[in-house]
Amino acid sequence: MEVREGRWVRRRRSLLLCCVLVAAWKAAWGQLRYSVPEELPKGSFVGDVAKDLALELAALRARGARVVSQGRTQYFALNTNSGHLVTAERIDREQLCESELQCVLRGEVIVEGEMKLYGIEVEITDINDNVPSFREAEIELKMSEVTAPGARLPVPEAHDPDVGSNSLQSYALSGDEHFSLSVQEGADGEKRPELVLAKALDREEAAFHELLLTASDGGEPARTGTARIRVAVLDANDNAPAFSQEVYSVRVPEDVPVGSTLLSVTATDPDDGTNGDVKYSLNKITQKASKIFHLEPDTGAIRLMRNLDFEEGDLYELKVQARDGGDLFDTAKVSVSVTDVNDNAPEISVRSALSEISEDAAPGTVVALVHVQDRDSGGNGEVRCSLGEGVPFRLERALDDYYSVVTARELDREQASEYNVTATEPGLFRVGLHSGEVRTARSPLARDAARHSLVVVVKDRGRPALSATATLTVVLAESVAELLSELGSAAAPAEPAGSLTRWLVLAVAAVSCLFLAFLLLLLALRLRRCWRRSRLLPPPSGTLRGVPASHFVGIDGVRAFLRSYSHDVSLTADSRKSQLRCAADSCCDTLPARPPPDEPAPLRGEDAAAHRAADTDALTDLVTTNLNISLLTLSIVTAMSGIYHFNF
Repeated sequence: MEVREGRWVRRRRSLLLCCVLVAAWKAAWGQLRYSVPEELPKGSFVGDVAKDLALELAALRARGARVVSQGRTQYFALNTNSGHLVTAERIDREQLCESELQCVLRGEVIVEGEMKLYGIEVEITDINDNVPSFREAEIELKMSEVTAPGARLPVPEAHDPDVGSNSLQSYALSGDEHFSLSVQEGADGEKRPELVLAKALDREEAAFHELLLTASDGGEPARTGTARIRVAVLDANDNAPAFSQEVYSVRVPEDVPVGSTLLSVTATDPDDGTNGDVKYSLNKITQKASKIFHLEPDTGAIRLMRNLDFEEGDLYELKVQARDGGDLFDTAKVSVSVTDVNDNAPEISVRSALSEISEDAAPGTVVALVHVQDRDSGGNGEVRCSLGEGVPFRLERALDDYYSVVTARELDREQASEYNVTATEPGLFRVGLHSGEVRTARSPLARDAARHSLVVVVKDRGRPALSATATLTVVLAESVAELLSELGSAAAPAEPAGSLTRWLVLAVAAVSCLFLAFLLLLLALRLRRCWRRSRLLPPPSGTLRGVPASHFVGIDGVRAFLRSYSHDVSLTADSRKSQLRCAADSCCDTLPARPPPDEPAPLRGEDAAAHRAADTDALTDLVTTNLNISLLTLSIVTAMSGIYHFNF
């Protein structure tokens, strides 16, 4: 007994040591593998990357790290605060892997500061989130009354996207004693239900038979789907159509033109009349394949409705049914294999790079991580990556399609202070040569612009060739709100015209305000001068009525000075026709000549009214001149604004 216990302990120790060695080997090679169920909410825990890779959290936060997943959608993210790998999107296993038994998402963990790369694999396990379903809830079948007991009648199969034990497991039939159910399992593991005639039919006894077919999966609890079967009893039709082959196979290149006939299926029925008239239909086809292939019901020709793409699907399987006029039928399998052509250019993307490096860096220092891939397969997908000559760098393969750009020798800043290494990337969009479909040529990157304007040109083959163009605007957005915001700003280029008009109006208003202020200032000065003059004048009692006005030299001198600078201004829209006319009695003298001694000088009281009238006329002329200038300026600015709007 003790010997057995000792052996058991040694075996457990050996097994534990093997597990530790395997884990250490995986960690040494930087390959992590996790497993999570599908349909987890965003932010769910996947694995502790920092712990599994022996990375310190402080260094991880300081240097930065990120997860790069293969494909267009990033399903995982790295929390640098905790070092945990979490889900970035809700994962639907059936959408990603369809009916594959094992669904694995691959990616890489890049540590920015250390320039290290770790591979990571996450297996998405299936949950029982789908119900078995039939393509039709009501199934119409017909059977001749002369059909012998034991005859089999195939019925449409149910479909369950889940895999493993959660997939479709069994069928059950209820409703009538004339029929029983037999389930046949094919070579591919699919279960095919068939109705078996257990008792002879009599159309005069019962023209129809109602049945209920139930499909169940193996989940806990099990999910079920049902379909009602209505069997109509017909008169004699003793021959069913028969296909010439049980399996039809064809291989076509992915660039085969739309509308081409891929193959034709053929079934024969020796019956005459409507009982021998065969019609073809697709009995089982996926939703994706139904948009690509079309079966002619009369000829059995399978035509292509959409372009094939090897990268999206390389194998399609169809179930074809041939039914005669008496509703007897036969089924056959059609397998369409798509071969790859070299229709994808290699894609280069710089995942991480240093902007500067010290000249004393040792040879072999990593300066950039470059990812190179080609979506084609076989020899068309093999990519050769190289650097130009004359640069002190070389390429080293890092992991799968990753290359490291490292220094090949010691650097000398005095010889070259910088190197410009250019990685050519394909454009974001490409257009089909014959179909006109605009598709993305690669996955969008963070540095791509949010708005793209594409000009599509279509030409004919005439002489001379005629062409037409169309402009397509594509907006990249992460949400509907951001998309609406980008589309709403489409009229933004028209904003400068309105802005210039606003500034022109403000300029006109400013000039008008300046002229108005100038006029008010002149009016105030004029009123002040009149007020001072009225204080110097004697009261209207006439005590100084006999004193000549010439004795008040100061007042006459001011009036003469004002009159010497009076002039008329004439302005037009054409600056070459503007006129300046001086008064005829203006002169360079400051004071006018005194009247002769023999002429009596006017008295002060008699000349006051004349002075006020002259002052009022001068003020009116000045106001009119300034208003003319303001109107002219406004006309010029308005004309400029109109010209600008016309140009834009």
